[in-house]
Amino acid sequence: MQNRYLIGILIVFMGGVFLSTSGIMLRSMDDANGWQVVLIRSLTFFITILTIMIFRYRRNTFAAYRAVGVSGIFAAILLGLGSVCYIFAMLNTSVANVVFIIGSAPLVTALIAWLFLKEKIGVWGLVAMITSVFGIGLMFLDGFISGGMFGNLMALLMVFMFAFYLLILRSKKHIDMIPATGLSGLITFAIAAVMVSDLDISLHDLVICMMLGSFQLGLGFLFLTLGTRFIPAAEVALFSMSEAILNPLWVWIGVNEVPSNYTLAGSAVVLISVITYSLIAIRNDRKPHAATP
Repeated sequence: MQNRYLIGILIVFMGGVFLSTSGIMLRSMDDANGWQVVLIRSLTFFITILTIMIFRYRRNTFAAYRAVGVSGIFAAILLGLGSVCYIFAMLNTSVANVVFIIGSAPLVTALIAWLFLKEKIGVWGLVAMITSVFGIGLMFLDGFISGGMFGNLMALLMVFMFAFYLLILRSKKHIDMIPATGLSGLITFAIAAVMVSDLDISLHDLVICMMLGSFQLGLGFLFLTLGTRFIPAAEVALFSMSEAILNPLWVWIGVNEVPSNYTLAGSAVVLISVITYSLIAIRNDRKPHAATP
């Protein structure tokens, strides 16, 4: 049992490591524009997930896609739109701002669940949410000063889309939603195909975009999804914070993108809030339930 738990932690941590490569990859490109990146990344992501699905389900692959139903299609649309927001956020503000704003997703998910599903929020959970809002506010102040406001808004928009996506997945635990995750790539590709102005892209940038779709996004999501089979959701949220910590570190080391003091302060506040919330959720999950008479 202990080995299974440790394997789960390692899998989720590795998922965060794969996801953390987006910033340094995007900063390493020559001149590809946002819609070119979205187009190639999303198509590669869809093909990656489709390959995994065929390997897993073989003749029943189409049935697995059909099984997600209307809820799965809606989840795919939300994640697809969120992916567009993610790329344009990364291209228009600092990596640290993006990943720590997005890192607040567990808190936003809990808030939306409280508003729409009437799920209870403990006192400490409420404190963590309020505190994280202050941290995000500091990063928006940085965006106002540095000119990265549009990127911050895109990151915040993605947080809400991702939160609703997670709520759909939670409500359909009995259905394998990996096909819906893969379909999000097809939806993103369709949007980018309409918006992209040309496909004139260097081989260097093409390879990076394909790596973003397969290595960064495809393997990242796959490892996080596998991790949920070994450890509870609250612990997945906690250990996947490796992405938020490592992503700014790679661009700091690789291209000397140094976060501002406002970003550092805001990131610390959000990180502490999410870790505190996750630890409280973990403690509650591990409390022994009263025996049913």
